[in-house]
Amino acid sequence: MKQVEIIGYSRANLGKKGSKDLRLDSNVPCVLYGGEKQLHFHVPMFLFRDVIYTGVACTVLLNLEGKQYKCVVQEAQFHPVNEMLLHVDFLALSDDKPVKMNIPVKFEGTSPGVIKGGKLVQKVSKLTVKALPKDLPDYIAVDISNLELAKSVKVGEIKTNNFTILNAKSIPVCTITIPRSLKQEEAAAKK
Repeated sequence: MKQVEIIGYSRANLGKKGSKDLRLDSNVPCVLYGGEKQLHFHVPMFLFRDVIYTGVACTVLLNLEGKQYKCVVQEAQFHPVNEMLLHVDFLALSDDKPVKMNIPVKFEGTSPGVIKGGKLVQKVSKLTVKALPKDLPDYIAVDISNLELAKSVKVGEIKTNNFTILNAKSIPVCTITIPRSLKQEEAAAKK
């Protein structure tokens, strides 16, 4: 799994006004959970580019004023209108303790249904996975090379290695839809 280093600075002022002042200076208020105590700090906003705005999952090496913590982003909160990053929660990792994390889905192969004119519709972009930190995948590969028209791949059909997918097994990850033009051709052929 990819590891990204982020440098953080301790926060003196907690609360709404302190957080607002940090955001005005292009910083993001953050909290690190899972250690002996919660750590409140802030990080320059541009450092999250390789962590949050990427297509693969990654771990974070958090450098907090000289002390280093291995962690993952547990939750990121965005402004509802302008999509500005408002707050990030980190979870400290322990080598012997499983962690839950949202992992992106990537499709592999070429679907025969798409070749026949169908459209691949992605129903889920991320799946929740539980695993030890060393077993966390960068992404979850979904093979669509046998997917025909009007068929779908469900969570229960995905192969896993040393991790468990926590989403319901009946949820479709992707579907090949039949376009209107093909439906009309089938209806004309039946007449």
